[in-house]
Amino acid sequence: MPTTSPFLDSPGGTREEIIRATYLALCEYGYADLTIQRIGEQFPKSKSLIYHHYDGKDELLLDFLEFALDRFEGLVPFDNADSAGEHLDSILDHVLATPLSPERRQFATAIVELRAQAAHNPRYRDHFTRHDQFFHDQIAAIIEAGIEDGEFNAVNADVFAWFLVTLINGAMTQRVTSDADTTAMVRAQIDRCIGTVVAEAR
Repeated sequence: MPTTSPFLDSPGGTREEIIRATYLALCEYGYADLTIQRIGEQFPKSKSLIYHHYDGKDELLLDFLEFALDRFEGLVPFDNADSAGEHLDSILDHVLATPLSPERRQFATAIVELRAQAAHNPRYRDHFTRHDQFFHDQIAAIIEAGIEDGEFNAVNADVFAWFLVTLINGAMTQRVTSDADTTAMVRAQIDRCIGTVVAEAR
């Protein structure tokens, strides 16, 4: 998850301006009450440009979602670290950061609202399936590198990566849909699990 909203910087073109307007309107009204009219109120140019680029709200939101998830993935620290353990820690520190800043909470809320649409809309589900697979593959590769280097014990990297992705998604959903934010406790339990299951080889 990005440290700040990826939509608050000055946009670079018409598409980015529309995406930013969509984000602002989604944060203000939520998915159920979001309309092209309300997106247009946040758009600095003629509303007709929105209709020129998109057939309707769902087409626009799907493009917004693709943009948002790409930015999300680009801001998570997947670069090489000194060790696999430090690399995994840096990712967990990023996506399970506490406390959650207002900007990050706003962004997370928008993503969770769109993820809920995936329960009934296969086009939304396709985006989140790709997104989850991306995170799984990155985490699994880190675990496999740790095993190869002798830093981690031999575990099923595929299963453990899905375990972490599921916990991350659950924590993200809970912290914006409930007053019971247990993210810090979840992170502590993940650390204990890593210490037991993916421990430094002896």
